[in-house]
Amino acid sequence: MADDPIPAETDSPEARAYNRVRRWLGVADFGVGFIFLIILLVTGWSGWLRDLAFRLGLQNYSLALFLYLLLLLVISKAIGIGLDYYGFRLERRFNLSTQKFSSWIWDEVKGFLVGMVLGGIVVELLYFTIRQWPLHWWLLAWASFMGLFIVLAQLAPVVLFPIFYKFEPLESEDLRRRLVVLSERAGTRVRGVYRWKLSEKSKKANAALTGLGATRRIILADTLLDNYTPDEIEAVLAHELGHHVHRHILKSIFVQAAVTLAGFWAANWVLHYAVDRRLFESISDFADLPLLVLVATGLSFLLMPALNAYSRFNERQADRYAFESIASVEPFISSMNKLADQNLAERTPSKWVEWFFHSHPAISSRLAAAEAWGRAETANPQV
Repeated sequence: MADDPIPAETDSPEARAYNRVRRWLGVADFGVGFIFLIILLVTGWSGWLRDLAFRLGLQNYSLALFLYLLLLLVISKAIGIGLDYYGFRLERRFNLSTQKFSSWIWDEVKGFLVGMVLGGIVVELLYFTIRQWPLHWWLLAWASFMGLFIVLAQLAPVVLFPIFYKFEPLESEDLRRRLVVLSERAGTRVRGVYRWKLSEKSKKANAALTGLGATRRIILADTLLDNYTPDEIEAVLAHELGHHVHRHILKSIFVQAAVTLAGFWAANWVLHYAVDRRLFESISDFADLPLLVLVATGLSFLLMPALNAYSRFNERQADRYAFESIASVEPFISSMNKLADQNLAERTPSKWVEWFFHSHPAISSRLAAAEAWGRAETANPQV
């Protein structure tokens, strides 16, 4: 019958295989990093690297701290480069990447340098706070980190993203005006609509509303612009605007603030425990940095299912806003199906995979919600 629900398309063997390998690759990457931190602490190698950094830094604390971080990053990159390369080959294997090996290497170099600069700022700020205010460092560091997080969210679209991708103003004036009007209806002003040259590296499609305040902008991958209708692009953006309407960015900042505060409190307790057990000379002994990272990593792992559940709730709210904002849900349905095919996404992951790994609801459930909304609208048309 015409009113029967449209059956969800099943995942292709290729999509299943791609996502299964990518999950295990993520697990392996997490495991290697976790084991590396434990080895640094158990063997005392962290203390050896600290002493080496002090010798290289001529006994200057701040310089030694930076050199210690640099040594850690170099060793970590050397250990993980094999998995990184496997990830590059995985995208090529499933025909999702257009990036050449030389371009990938250059991205790895740039990513390392950016990580070194940002990491250097973070650890220098962290240990400066520990040295100056040893009793309440965790509260002051938490406040500083949240401020830095917000600043980076503002700067990312204009400083960080262009390091890895090219952007140019959208040429289609009709589409630009249409998306700006959609944004204004959602109560947000964007500072521009940009074509994101994703095709230079990937065949996947994506779109986003990035930045905060004066840097807020719409970015649309050329792989999206070249293969989707204006109605489908509008549906994709309507979902992104749903996050703004429901204040998900602000709410996520508060959630992140609470999680980060708990993390700094736990880190302070663990550091004092380690010092009491004479594992480190003092809490400002930066050989304890792997322990801090271990605490943060463990906490993130434990909270990941809860944070993913919260994210899926937000995504469902954003979907509902998209349904309400566009003339018909058909472009939303067709765009979701296109994105699933183009990105080799799983439409129907297992329950435990969705529960633990996915920040978005299963595509099959999102399509079912859209189809239910469409049937309700057809049955009860608004005058």
